[in-house]
Amino acid sequence: MLDFGNFYQLIANKHPQNDLSSWLEILPAQLATWQKENLDSRFSHWLNSIEHLPSVTTPLRLDLLHGVSAQTEPALSTGEQQRIEKLLKTMLPWRKGPFDLHGVYIDAEWRSDLKWDRLLPHIDDLTGKTVLDVGCNSGYHLWRMVGAGAKLAVGIDPMALFLCQFEAVRKLLGNDQRAHLLPLGIEELPKLEAFDMVFSMGVLYHRRSPLDHLLQLKNQLVKGGQLVLETLVIEGDEHQALMPGDRYAQMRNVYFIPSVPTMINWLQKCGFGDVKMVDLSTTNQNEQRTTAWSTEQSLTDFLDPNDASKTIEGYPAPMRAVFTAKK
Repeated sequence: MLDFGNFYQLIANKHPQNDLSSWLEILPAQLATWQKENLDSRFSHWLNSIEHLPSVTTPLRLDLLHGVSAQTEPALSTGEQQRIEKLLKTMLPWRKGPFDLHGVYIDAEWRSDLKWDRLLPHIDDLTGKTVLDVGCNSGYHLWRMVGAGAKLAVGIDPMALFLCQFEAVRKLLGNDQRAHLLPLGIEELPKLEAFDMVFSMGVLYHRRSPLDHLLQLKNQLVKGGQLVLETLVIEGDEHQALMPGDRYAQMRNVYFIPSVPTMINWLQKCGFGDVKMVDLSTTNQNEQRTTAWSTEQSLTDFLDPNDASKTIEGYPAPMRAVFTAKK
């Protein structure tokens, strides 16, 4: 069983700007229920792997500004590195990264550092901020938010594998308490209105009701807080959105992919102001690919082999946009 007591202590004290204390009225029960429902053999196996990772107590060379990397002084032996790698590979696949931990390089399917580099120049200063990352996967961006100055970075993602990957990385970073991952979906959060910034990256197109998702995100922001949203988009005007059939790029749960003007219109209809599209990029094989840490199919397998501008189903190939907006 995982212990979330440190997080409960962090949010117990009321803060005039970022008061998360009311969350304690429902959060412990939610997480207790989640753990009871996820007591299968895989989860227990992953927890056992975390337990056997070395506890890092010696001084660290820790860099969360330029990546997510840590090194003990002196460096771990080759045997110790091999042991860490073997334990971390019990948690395959690693979708988001990379992580460089004591000589073990987790080359995840997604180069999430490239996305971070694209959006960082366009968002508010993170210094001293309390931030929420919705659908945070293994928590790579949580650590980059801390590296950019965030006081507290909270991620939510209901997948047990991602929680275990996050806790494994945290242990190898010296049990850093500035970032926390909770196994919840955004629909399980009360209206907290306590986060200076809310990130939703790669989530919107997986929601059956995109406007409801935007309102749920808005409910977590303080007045004047910033939303940072990244989503798949298509070319088109303010009236266009793609509703794929059974699959899009082999993903089953893709419901709506808006055009850029449609996405701006959705944000404005939900009451956001100062809406901007700050980055637009086509996903390429440098950013998403099969690796030794994620051996399943990846972008190359999802595109038409004769026309890389289309998915294997014939839809426009993945193009992603980053939007910022204020509450």
